[in-house]
Amino acid sequence: MNDIKKVHFVGIGGIGMSALAQMLKHDGAEVTGSDREESPVTEMFEEKGIRVSVGQVAANVPADAELIVYSDAVPADNSERAEAARRGIPQLSYFAMLGKVSAGKCTVAVSGTHGKTTTTGMLAKILIDTGAAPTAIVGSIVKDFESNYVAGTSDIFVVEACEYRDHLLELSPEVLVITNLEWDHTDYFPSLTALQETFRRAIGLVPETGVIVTDPANPNIAPLLSAERTKVVDYTQEPSYTLLLPGEFNQQNARAAAAAARAVLNSSTPGVNASSQTPGVDEVIVSSLASFHGTWRRFEYKGTTSAGAEVYDDYAHHPTAVRETLRALRIQAKGRVFVAFHPHLYSRTRDLLEEFATAFAGADEVLIAPIYAAREVDDGSISSELLAERIQATGTPARALSFAEIKHVLATEPRSGDTIMTMGAGTIYKVADILVKKEQAPTHLHFM
Repeated sequence: MNDIKKVHFVGIGGIGMSALAQMLKHDGAEVTGSDREESPVTEMFEEKGIRVSVGQVAANVPADAELIVYSDAVPADNSERAEAARRGIPQLSYFAMLGKVSAGKCTVAVSGTHGKTTTTGMLAKILIDTGAAPTAIVGSIVKDFESNYVAGTSDIFVVEACEYRDHLLELSPEVLVITNLEWDHTDYFPSLTALQETFRRAIGLVPETGVIVTDPANPNIAPLLSAERTKVVDYTQEPSYTLLLPGEFNQQNARAAAAAARAVLNSSTPGVNASSQTPGVDEVIVSSLASFHGTWRRFEYKGTTSAGAEVYDDYAHHPTAVRETLRALRIQAKGRVFVAFHPHLYSRTRDLLEEFATAFAGADEVLIAPIYAAREVDDGSISSELLAERIQATGTPARALSFAEIKHVLATEPRSGDTIMTMGAGTIYKVADILVKKEQAPTHLHFM
């Protein structure tokens, strides 16, 4: 990999792809890329000297490209990937490339169903504040860095690791964080058991000298640790921290980040600065977490509507994440809570329908947008109307509406003292931006 200097990214605007492209550019590679549409990310790359083509055609692949890195959202018959295949240019997926660039580093992989992004951001900030100088790739824009990428000078490599399609198994971490574990990505994992098997294999990739940071009492995680010889650190034993971010789930994220930071700093890993081994780490962890401002689309305050309603946005797209986010919002909300939810994937909405039906109990009014198809085709078995009916049946008012109708309702019905939360992994955040009169989010990224 050290000999490859010219890399072309197909789908460079993705949240992980954009961070990896910046990392390779920082390390001296000549990077180019393409994406389907223009965004602040493509504009950012132009400022950094990375040529990005909007639209994907065979001619975008440079004549001297030595490697193609592609997003999971880009199929093999994509014109640029097909051109690379015709010319015999090697191709690696984003996660396979992550595995290559992390080889030989002290890799800290943050995994789990919920909280990965916030935990990764918190961990990166703690390590920076201790002087450990990590490199980090986070699944969103971290407000404290104003980026999803941190360039470090040590051998520590902090990365958010996704289990979808077994991507987690591309990494060989010294420290593996498992925040929690629930059935998700139901289009790939037919059952919780199948998902657990992927995590069992991931645990097996951690060397005996490494550390697993998790909640060993979690009933979905405990069976995976029964025969484990690697050291297991229980992050739930960490104390409570003073945070800017609301909710018990963020307390759990903070505990996991703190425990992972200790695991890294207490290791004998080459490349960790001596300053990070000195007394006072506890104090740094406390102050670092207390000043962490969060990430884009994680309980993000957007502003107020013209009628005076407060607007928040969150990436929650699993029933548990929806429930916990609304629980935290309900505590601070003064008036009514309006939720505009954008279901992500037909498979997830169908397979977790009953869990979704009860997840919105903290809302006074739920508006369901058309299901975000992403990589799937509608087979007619599920719809936003059906989800709204199930939510309504639990006693929470719910309506299935178009995006235009949702914008109209939220612009006219909520009053001063009410709270609006746009929620989901799709494009629902654009509604929040319109409500607070922003043409688009300053960190508009689309996900892999």
